[in-house]
Amino acid sequence: MYKRMLVLRFPPEITDKPIIYYLSQEYNLCFNILKATILPGEEGIMVLELSGHRKNVKAGLKYMRAKGVKVKSVAQEIRRNDEICFMCGACTGICPTNALYIEPETRKVVFNPEDCKGCELCVAVCPVRAMEIRFSKEKVLI
Repeated sequence: MYKRMLVLRFPPEITDKPIIYYLSQEYNLCFNILKATILPGEEGIMVLELSGHRKNVKAGLKYMRAKGVKVKSVAQEIRRNDEICFMCGACTGICPTNALYIEPETRKVVFNPEDCKGCELCVAVCPVRAMEIRFSKEKVLI
């Protein structure tokens, strides 16, 4: 089973189309919507995990892009500002996927964005707000 964590942006003119439904019906894909704000006439944003056979996921992504959906991996939307992070480790204790962890040899906090699910818990606990999740600034409901 191939999985992808994605941030989808729907232009206002397609927010009323059943695009995610077709991923299930036409491409035999499973999806887990983690966050979404989809309103008629406004840009829609969705964070979801998409899973299925690799060729079906790729075909589904191609379908969404052809329909006008902007598709990015969650990893492209999340970053740590290393200039202000002082490696306190507060984020590592709360990260449910271990995308943030302390490297035993160096005692530095390591961030692996590919393991991140976009839960934003690290943002809430970081004392200097070193974690930035770009889609959270865009009206995404929690």
